[in-house]
Amino acid sequence: MITSAQNPKIKLVRALTGRGRERRQAGAFVAEGVRLVEEALAAGWPFKFALYDETLNERGRLLVRRLQAAQVDVELVSASLMNSLGETETPQGILAVLALPNFEAVPSALDFVLILDQIRDPGNLGTLLRTAAAAGVQAVFLPPETTDAFAPKVVRAGMGAHFRLPVLPLSWEQIRQICEQAGLHVWLADMDGVSCWQADLRRPLGLIIGGEAEGASPSARALAHDTISIPMFGGIESLNAAVAGAVLMFEVVRQETAVRHKRQLPKTN
Repeated sequence: MITSAQNPKIKLVRALTGRGRERRQAGAFVAEGVRLVEEALAAGWPFKFALYDETLNERGRLLVRRLQAAQVDVELVSASLMNSLGETETPQGILAVLALPNFEAVPSALDFVLILDQIRDPGNLGTLLRTAAAAGVQAVFLPPETTDAFAPKVVRAGMGAHFRLPVLPLSWEQIRQICEQAGLHVWLADMDGVSCWQADLRRPLGLIIGGEAEGASPSARALAHDTISIPMFGGIESLNAAVAGAVLMFEVVRQETAVRHKRQLPKTN
């Protein structure tokens, strides 16, 4: 059992829960809790190691046995030490140190990407990633000034989305080149844009969501071909970025589903 705060693995976990620079230098990030570790294992994600304590429930103990069977380096730590490592109010008794993905591996044949411009709130960013995975987004691009997607709060809010779709920090020039090569029509969410109920959101497309505090950056506006808005009533001017992103992503899904349904309808004379 690990009981010392000076243990190298404990010190690494503390470093990884801090600044993004530490995560990039180590090539690793932390996933905390039974569900996230289960998601990482199911996705075949590369593990550095996992730590657990004796407070684990039966589901957690089964997970430890599965990790051991998969040849993951798993170690027991004292409950007090685990509590000092966790970022949640109610620690679940397990965390894993996982390898960062290959940020240069851009998927081919893209036709639906999400670009998150200046999203600084970790909860919003994680929620947007989770929604993107649910909506069938193929990749998420994170330009400069957006929060590190592999910070602990973002990973928790993503609820496993990090293991289901590529999340890539890129420069605006890299994003522009990828969008042009894929032939994407890029839409920017903006309160003065065309209504999302009237816009043609069929693929291939890119969708830019900006932070509600500052709006879209000049680089985002330069990349966009058109702007799109969500009709609002009751004197409300804007929505939370995560909510707005969810509405627009699922409008893309709705339009695509409607087109597929129309194609499948039998022809009548």
